[in-house]
Amino acid sequence: MKFGIHNPSFVFSPDAHEMFEGLKGKAQWAENNGFAWFSVMDHLIQIPWVGPSDEPFMEGWTAITALAAVTSRIRLATLVSSVAYRNPALLAKIASNVDVISRGRMTLGIGAGWFDTEYRQYGWEFPEKPAVRIRQMEEAVKLILAMWREPRATFQGKYFHIEDAIMEPKPVQKPRPPIMIAGGGETMTLRVVARLGDMCNVAGSPQDVKRKFDILRGHCETERRDYATIEKTSVTGVLLARTDAELAAKRARLGIGDAFSGFAGTVGAATDHIGAYRDAGVDMLITSIAKNDTETMELLASDIMPKF
Repeated sequence: MKFGIHNPSFVFSPDAHEMFEGLKGKAQWAENNGFAWFSVMDHLIQIPWVGPSDEPFMEGWTAITALAAVTSRIRLATLVSSVAYRNPALLAKIASNVDVISRGRMTLGIGAGWFDTEYRQYGWEFPEKPAVRIRQMEEAVKLILAMWREPRATFQGKYFHIEDAIMEPKPVQKPRPPIMIAGGGETMTLRVVARLGDMCNVAGSPQDVKRKFDILRGHCETERRDYATIEKTSVTGVLLARTDAELAAKRARLGIGDAFSGFAGTVGAATDHIGAYRDAGVDMLITSIAKNDTETMELLASDIMPKF
């Protein structure tokens, strides 16, 4: 099983203007310590369960573009981009540019979108019905694939269209960069993964994740897609310490209470917990490091990852 790091917060120091230096250092450290993946959120304001909405925050695609120039091996992505935040033809071009800058290390992560507060603040229309947003996402992926593959792409959909569109250069990766579709919607989202996704990303306990994968397998059978060709990933919050006493002190110091939705525990307990994700069928576990805790990353790299 591979491991990745997801960056949920851009707060590294009291000076918000130094946030990229912190992000750069974190990504470079991950690259040099065995992690295969580094992703950032694609939001404009912080999401409720991570921090206050007015927390300083970086736009995701400019952040990974900058990271592409200062890393050399680690795969870079947004986890994930809402279909509504950019015209999909523009997103295809942005993603291709990042693939060129990174020399073929970009994964396009995309989802249907959910954060209605952010939509309202930035003036995007928020379709109330999830089915509409999921259909928009599926259509956007088809348009992006056309842009990446065809010399001049024409696409006419219900929500998006392009006409004789040129996009050069094409991405570095051949035949194209991988597309990660995030979400665990059992009826529609996982069916879109079976149709179009190279990777899926679902959250939840190991038991929840296994159940979602079983549903995905069923959609693959219906769509005549080889389930094994989809890379299965899961993202989970992590906070680690060597002892229970050290963990309690860390939680108090960082202000992480019982409402924390991820896993907080010792190295021994975390090894068992992460093993359950592997047994559920996860190919890559993407760890979202609570409060940018350096020790948690170090313990993952030194004590847990070598066991997998």
